Formats: sequence, structure tokens, C-alpha cells
Amino acid sequence: MDKVKQKIPAKTKASETKRLEIPIYDLTGKSGSTADLTPDIFGHKENDALIAQYMRVYSQNQRQGTVSTKTRAEVVGTTAKMYRQKGTGRARHGSGKEPIFVGGGVAFGPKPRVFSKSLNKKQRRQALCISLSYKAKQKAVIGVDKDALSMKPKTKKIADLLNTLKLSGKKILFVLPQLSKNGFVLSSRNIARISLIGATTLNPYEVFQSDVLVFVGDALDVLVKHLTVKK
Repeated sequence: MDKVKQKIPAKTKASETKRLEIPIYDLTGKSGSTADLTPDIFGHKENDALIAQYMRVYSQNQRQGTVSTKTRAEVVGTTAKMYRQKGTGRARHGSGKEPIFVGGGVAFGPKPRVFSKSLNKKQRRQALCISLSYKAKQKAVIGVDKDALSMKPKTKKIADLLNTLKLSGKKILFVLPQLSKNGFVLSSRNIARISLIGATTLNPYEVFQSDVLVFVGDALDVLVKHLTVKK
């Protein structure tokens, strides 16, 4: 009997991968179009080790490192011996600036230091792409058309938009082409749990801190260009 030949499915090509797109809404909450997400940016696999490393570096870089205490040599006061060495029946002491006394110096206290750490450019880019890919898989990325950038300041319009999209009360990160003082920014910044950031300064920490990522206007194009241009 002839052996039955089984058909082995061909490997999926990069061009045949599932298309990634997000809905684009207007200020009334109606979706009239979609925008494609670049697989090179929004199609990365998870890498917990890299994200954990990025978060450590980011949190360390937020520290000022300006805390400082005075040693017994830096405390202002006399260095005279408190009382004679022998004959009093009390413990031996030098000056009142010793760490054992209230108002004295601090032994082994903190001093100004640099806490900053760094990641190379390739790691930072990959961490951002991984965070964006995670949000895309969670269906937590949407867009708002460019008309929003030319709106007059009106907080109620943004609040109504969030209610229509059922995003009220969630942590929203609006990504703008450029973080400037326009009508949209003035209308949004007064609402609780809303953050605004420029496309070129977007980072994985802000992405993971938010529940929903909202690209406003051509912010998505600015981000893609920023991440693809070789510097």
C-alpha cells in the first residue's frame, strides 16, 4: 500500500502576517476610518527581562540623589570636651557633636551620589516596541483624528468623548505629535487620570502605566518616523 503523503503547511511569510490596525475616532466618538500599525514596531514578542531592566533603569534615573547629612566634622559647634576625662563617674565623652548626642553629627549617613543607570539605544528602542506591541495585542490602542488639535479649549468635549468610548475613569495616555499648548491639551489636562506626552518622548514606563493609548492626529506617523530613522 502506498503511504499517504501529508501536506505540511508552509511557513507564514512576514508579509502574510495578520494586519494590525486601530480605529480612528472624531470628537463625537464616531469611527470613520482606521490606521495601520507597523509590524516592525507593533509586532514584537514579549521580553520580560528587558522590560524589567528598563523599569529599573528608569526608576533609578528619577532619583535626584541630593540627600545629604552632616558628619560630626560638619556640624557647627564647639569641639571642646564636655567634661574632664576622669573623676566624674560618668562615661567618657568628647564634644557635643558626637553622633551619640541629639544635635550631633550623623554616622554613616547618606551623602549626594549619582543613581543614574543607562541602556543603549537599541535596548531602549526594543523596550518601547515591546510595550507598544503589548498594548496593541490588548486592543488598548486607538486614535483620534487631527481635527482635535485645532479645537477650542472645552473640557466637556473631551469628557463626553471619553464617556462615549467608555474610557471614563481609566488611565488614558494621549500621544501628541508635539506637546504644545493647544486647545486639545488645555481641554484634556484638567481631567483626572489623563496624561499627555509627545510622540518623540514616549517611553515604555508611560505606556505600561496607562490603560489605553490614544494617538492624536499624526502622532502615530511621527512615532514611526522617529523609531525608523537611523541616527
